[in-house]
Amino acid sequence: MFKIQTLNNISRNGLDRLPADRYQVGNDLAEPDAVLLRSADMHKLTIPESVKAIGRAGAGTNNIPVETLSARGVVVFNAPGANANAVKELVIAGMLMSSRNLGEALGFSAGLSDVADPHHAMEAEKKRFVGTELAGKTLGVVGLGAIGVRVANAARALGMQVYGFDPHMTVDGAWQLSADVVKAGSLNELFAAADFISFHVPLNDATRGIFGDAALTVAKRGVALLNFARDGIIDAETLRKGLGDGTIGRYITDFPNVDLIGHPRVINLPHLGASTLEAEENCAVMVVDQVRDFLENGNVANSVNFPATRMAREGAVRLCIANQNRPGMIGQLSLVLGEAGLNIAQMHNASRGVIAYTLVDIDAPADAAALARITALEGILSLRVV
Repeated sequence: MFKIQTLNNISRNGLDRLPADRYQVGNDLAEPDAVLLRSADMHKLTIPESVKAIGRAGAGTNNIPVETLSARGVVVFNAPGANANAVKELVIAGMLMSSRNLGEALGFSAGLSDVADPHHAMEAEKKRFVGTELAGKTLGVVGLGAIGVRVANAARALGMQVYGFDPHMTVDGAWQLSADVVKAGSLNELFAAADFISFHVPLNDATRGIFGDAALTVAKRGVALLNFARDGIIDAETLRKGLGDGTIGRYITDFPNVDLIGHPRVINLPHLGASTLEAEENCAVMVVDQVRDFLENGNVANSVNFPATRMAREGAVRLCIANQNRPGMIGQLSLVLGEAGLNIAQMHNASRGVIAYTLVDIDAPADAAALARITALEGILSLRVV
């Protein structure tokens, strides 16, 4: 029986996909085989040696020590795209709140409870909240993954002109993107054209502070920035400077900045991007299915540290082997199996950066001595028999 530890509340629709006769699920299990979580910070935890997989019911994995787990041969899964529609809708809502001054208008209306004639007051003051329409404006989308493509297409449907920039766009993303989206040749081209800029990239060394002081020199005056990706994408000092001199007209974010709480041109949202019932269920179902397929068959899909690997079962036993990506490993594995008298029915090997992963179906069970020889090979990170 597999043991699955949950560090956060995971949608029941997802957990129900783990058969009770084969899986024990709980938030306090000894020696779990896998861990499911949403926002819990695993950097502060001691992760048992029994753990073979981590499943993040969401896209970002900043709360997981991926590098440390990779060195142990532990697969880290996420659920890219499962919350894409929820985030897309919130980005559109953020643009509408910004362009129509809805936050200010709602605050004004809420303060009229003690006014003798609220209707007259509203009519008299509504000119204060005159906004602009999205149709005809230009949106720049930085990052055309699952979320960025949906945001770009939704903006086109609203009558906006859209510029997109993503030098690493996938073929699937390109097929889904509206043909009317202008493919910017550089970030500066996008920054110079856009009335709104929405960021949809992961936070890493290449994207940290991607909108910095240099961007201010080319951006349209009064540009509205939408950050529903990660805190740190927009340089904090650049943001403060741009809001101060009016270069940045609005900042709409799902990652509240305590220094900007109450700022008249900042809309701080309390990290609502994936906070819909549908998104939570989609993320849970996706990541549970991936973890289950890995535990039962060794297949890997949507991992942030292992290569995608899938192979239909054939033979009596499957070996799942993670190792450092170095020359000669397949030859050594084949030699050990051959000397043990084990025939390889089929094999699939893939690599990703410093990690390589191999599925080997053999015609008979491997004895303890053969498995020990494989584990002892230099560079082997983990070995499972499924």
